[in-house]
Amino acid sequence: MSSEDLTLPNIEESEFKIPHNKDFKTPESTHKPRILLLYGSLRKRSFSRLAVEEAARILTKMGAETKIFNPQGLPLPDAEEPTHPKVAELRELMMWSEGQVWCSPERHGSMTGIIKSQIDWVPLNLGGVRPTQGKTLAVMQVCGGSQSFNAVNQMRILGRWMRMITIPNQSSVAKAFAEFDDNDRMKPSPYYNRIVDVMEELMRFTLMTRDNADYLVDRYSERVETAEQVSQRVNQRSI
Repeated sequence: MSSEDLTLPNIEESEFKIPHNKDFKTPESTHKPRILLLYGSLRKRSFSRLAVEEAARILTKMGAETKIFNPQGLPLPDAEEPTHPKVAELRELMMWSEGQVWCSPERHGSMTGIIKSQIDWVPLNLGGVRPTQGKTLAVMQVCGGSQSFNAVNQMRILGRWMRMITIPNQSSVAKAFAEFDDNDRMKPSPYYNRIVDVMEELMRFTLMTRDNADYLVDRYSERVETAEQVSQRVNQRSI
């Protein structure tokens, strides 16, 4: 590259923005951080649900407002219209949330179809905007045997695809059946402490980013498109 040629002939100057500290808003929101929690099993004694319930208790103690979505009755993606009550409930919660927690069992080396179906019902676009973009995300998994990270790794990819701010920390609970007592409460352990760590980090990231979520995911490539072009691109019916 010639040190003398710094021209950018392909750039649309009207949409080219130089990131600067002054572009960040001072946090103004005073309401409790809104956290949606999803789990990935329909078993009567679902350990991913129990882990999510523990996480919700911790988040509430930290000052968050939490809601847990029950996937029971959610149809398979595209098997029903988006007006289905469970689909509408899920989408409304997605829009309501400022941060999320996803917890899945690891089944056959991956996250479950139940957790994936919940995300697959979230449209990539509503009026040119992704309903999940800019929201924070924490991922957790429960294991039937030794500790593994396949499910959380896959959910990280999914969170990136949904343009979420996935926090660095994560939780994987080995032999989950041994980590909960007869009252379905999690026993004291390093696994429990890690969940506290993850929720603490989620709260910090949510408080830090929620007033700047739109700015953080603002993209040059989309600014040069019209809203109609964006909508057509992310809602191609042929896919």
